[in-house]
Amino acid sequence: MHTLGDMAKALNRSAVYLHGVQARFELPAMKGAGYTEAYLAFLRTVVFLRMLNISEESLRDLWHLEKKLLQLLHVDSAGSPTWFLDACGRTTHPCRRLLLTNHDMGVALPSRTLQLGLNFAADLPELFAGKEMGEDALRVLGDYLKHQARIQADVSVEVPLVRAAIRWSRRISQ
Repeated sequence: MHTLGDMAKALNRSAVYLHGVQARFELPAMKGAGYTEAYLAFLRTVVFLRMLNISEESLRDLWHLEKKLLQLLHVDSAGSPTWFLDACGRTTHPCRRLLLTNHDMGVALPSRTLQLGLNFAADLPELFAGKEMGEDALRVLGDYLKHQARIQADVSVEVPLVRAAIRWSRRISQ
């Protein structure tokens, strides 16, 4: 478990910066050493993507799509206040995981398929299906995949520059 200060030090960012990320991504703020390793992994992902010149607005858009998709699949019914962060930091099956929440979707994401109809909630289902109410998990998945592809393309453009900057930094850090 971590404190906000521990995470700030680990990410080389100020606690004020991390508090701003929490607010903008609507993350719960914990007391004391109440932050899990998964919470830190999520913040690390955001910091790394920002270092690769991915706008925070783009990350927030992707974040909202991921959370919406997980809600449509009833992943939010697990009972954890940080249900959307609990998979962060896991490394198995990377091609099946969402970018920010790191949730394992069970299939390779480019396949555009989902196992619909799963409901982990203990409460009664809605009178109408989400699709009949205008919410369609496959539509949200399609939006997510388009947005993720743009981010991946932007990252691939930045990586050579970051590698060159690392090589260059060795000259001045000696």
